[in-house]
Amino acid sequence: MKERRQRHKDEFKAEILEAALALFVQEGYNGFSMRKLASRIDYSPTTIYLYFRDKDDLLLHICENFYANLLQEQLQGITADAPPEQHLRQAFLCYVNYSLKHPELYKVVFFSNPQLYGSPADYLFRDTMSLRYWKQFCEQVDNCIKSCYFRPLDCYTLSTVLWSAMHGLVTSTIFTKDFPMPDPAIMAEMMLDGVFSGYRADHP
Repeated sequence: MKERRQRHKDEFKAEILEAALALFVQEGYNGFSMRKLASRIDYSPTTIYLYFRDKDDLLLHICENFYANLLQEQLQGITADAPPEQHLRQAFLCYVNYSLKHPELYKVVFFSNPQLYGSPADYLFRDTMSLRYWKQFCEQVDNCIKSCYFRPLDCYTLSTVLWSAMHGLVTSTIFTKDFPMPDPAIMAEMMLDGVFSGYRADHP
């Protein structure tokens, strides 16, 4: 009986989050309200408040689910015996592919509330799926440095540079509607070749 109640609770929370994502997509962050969400799922706002504090709590859960699913997909796609640079390449491509499969979700995650996770100091000291993903990515970059594939650069800075490249490619592909963009898969491969080549230890 207890397990059934918990399952029902989890299913209802998932239903709320699905409706919340659709509402964020439709109305944007500023146009979102708990009352509109309640109307969308035919429940009272009071019922939603039993599960989520406010719209930022809803948005945080949406973002955390994004990072959890992205991390899971990335880990599943890694070739165990591959060298560090191949692991990083797979992570890069997984990020781009997963994000472009869910463009509306990506927009909600990155362009709703830029202070959702608090200050930069707060972000680094809270155990979130976002931080777990970031640490995993930094570890992959660091492995490339330790293996001497990349030059001995600051890992955090290089990781941020590489993430910025991924984010820029995804964002430009999602938002550009009036310019004939090339195939994003081809762009991702070309970007990887160029970026990796520039930071390689044996680069002249």
